[in-house]
Amino acid sequence: MKDLKYINKYLYHYKSYLIWGTIFVVLANIFGILPAQIVRHSFDLVGSTITIYPLFKGSNSQDVLYQVFTEVVLIYGTVIVIMALVRGVFLFFMRQTIIVMSRLIEYDLKNEIYAHYQTLPLSFYRRNNTGDMMARISEDVGHVRMYLGPAIMYGLNAVGSFVLVLIYMIIVNPTLTFYAMLPMPILSVSIYYVNNIIHKRSTEIQQKLSEMSTFVQESFSGIRVLKAFVRENDFASNFAKTSNEYKIKALKLAMVNALFAPVVFGLIALSTVLTVYIGGLEVIDGAVTIGNIAEFTLYINMLVWPVTSLGWITSMTERAAASQKRINEFLFTKTDIVSSENLKIEILGDIEFKNVSLTYPDTGIKALKNISFSVKHGESLAILGSTGSGKSTIANLLCRLYDTTQGEILIDNHSIKQYNISTLRQQIGYVPQDVFLFSDSIKSNISFGAVKVTESQIIQAAKDADVYENILAFPKGFDTELGERGITLSGGQKQRVSIARAISRNPSIIILDDALSAVDTKTENAILNNLQRIMLNRTSIIISHRVSSAKLADKIIVLDEGKIIESGSHEELMLLNGTYKEMYEQQMQSEEEVLG
Repeated sequence: MKDLKYINKYLYHYKSYLIWGTIFVVLANIFGILPAQIVRHSFDLVGSTITIYPLFKGSNSQDVLYQVFTEVVLIYGTVIVIMALVRGVFLFFMRQTIIVMSRLIEYDLKNEIYAHYQTLPLSFYRRNNTGDMMARISEDVGHVRMYLGPAIMYGLNAVGSFVLVLIYMIIVNPTLTFYAMLPMPILSVSIYYVNNIIHKRSTEIQQKLSEMSTFVQESFSGIRVLKAFVRENDFASNFAKTSNEYKIKALKLAMVNALFAPVVFGLIALSTVLTVYIGGLEVIDGAVTIGNIAEFTLYINMLVWPVTSLGWITSMTERAAASQKRINEFLFTKTDIVSSENLKIEILGDIEFKNVSLTYPDTGIKALKNISFSVKHGESLAILGSTGSGKSTIANLLCRLYDTTQGEILIDNHSIKQYNISTLRQQIGYVPQDVFLFSDSIKSNISFGAVKVTESQIIQAAKDADVYENILAFPKGFDTELGERGITLSGGQKQRVSIARAISRNPSIIILDDALSAVDTKTENAILNNLQRIMLNRTSIIISHRVSSAKLADKIIVLDEGKIIESGSHEELMLLNGTYKEMYEQQMQSEEEVLG
């Protein structure tokens, strides 16, 4: 239960629901037990009437006795029906409080998990599968809700019923109560043993379910690759194997629960036999009446639900504990990307890297090694290098998706760690290398992230990104709905919409991380010409492996294996006759061959 302690704060928050629910449980149980006492009086009445009735044979008193008997039995029956109706009303209110409480907590818990996910650093998402995160916020929270709702409700009902029934049994006859409860210690040992098995198997089931969710999510996300390589049958076979493993574990848990019920009913039957036998001896001795035996039999049957429900409640509680443990693992994960001074000021755009090094915490790869450079407000910097040279790492550091391992990054002479993270990112227009568009309209994707943006600004951003004509070609224009991850658009169109999205928020710093890799040279030149106007009075970082994207920048640095090997303007680097010139000549030659 230690893992479930985390949700006690929600129980306290909704304590009024829990308190009223408990009250309704007690009242429902009282009105469920009282009919047994009326049955006792009814049986005693029937027994005494059978004894007395023949004595008045042939007299008017016999008719009077019969009439009184039938009226009293009718009254008893009416009272039992009324109590059943009243109990039904309290059971309704019991569900309307405790089950509603569980739904409210489920809502709050899901929101808390989702909000916490968004605070976690990028390294967290690189370590964990999307399917696993989805499973924890859906299936795991669902199991916790079953504990907060049905498990607590039926648990209170079972405990309340058991305690009240036991009290009434002791009041009627302690000896008969002792024999009726004699099988219960055996039942307690059984429950303890089964509880451990259920906990172990519930944890295994949750882990396997998470694996299945991850597998399915990856399969559907990569469906185009899967179909292109004709691997549908292989993936279906792998899923069937994983699903079969889940089925086996679920069946093992079901078998434990299935064996538990017959044991419980057998012990209840033993209690009934002992009650009838010992009760018969007590009747002979005059200690109890036949009505008491009938009453005890009803009490024992009332104990069937509390006792049998223990296995079901235990199963739900153990599964919830296993799920909450998985949820807690992520909720207790804290981000290390925090602001030291929470500065909320407007950024001008002066950037300086001082001896910056970064080793990725999730992989241990040393991406940058003692990097130093500076860019003034309104200047543009191009970063060139081969794949894996550390270009995108610089973009990640500027957006503060990671923190430096060594060294310092300054923006406007303030350490980047001093800025409020949201304020910093709101003033940066970032076009990532791996373009991601949402399943929404093109207009919504372009205006995504902009605090306030007008229709004309959206159109102008699309024109600047050279995607305006492409958008108008769609029947619905800017209102065209994109498929998952922008599948409706081509690779180049997606990149240009992503550029328009960065431009529309009017940032102080704009970062293009290989943003023109999927467009042709003609489109690239058109976008670069537009960007020259857009980059005025803005600090621009152009990350690329194409020299054509970089030659218009005020400064250029060339990276290799996380180190700066060359820096300067286009003309200065050409005079060095080094890596930059070699890259330039190779790419110009390739373009000539394509044009030729």
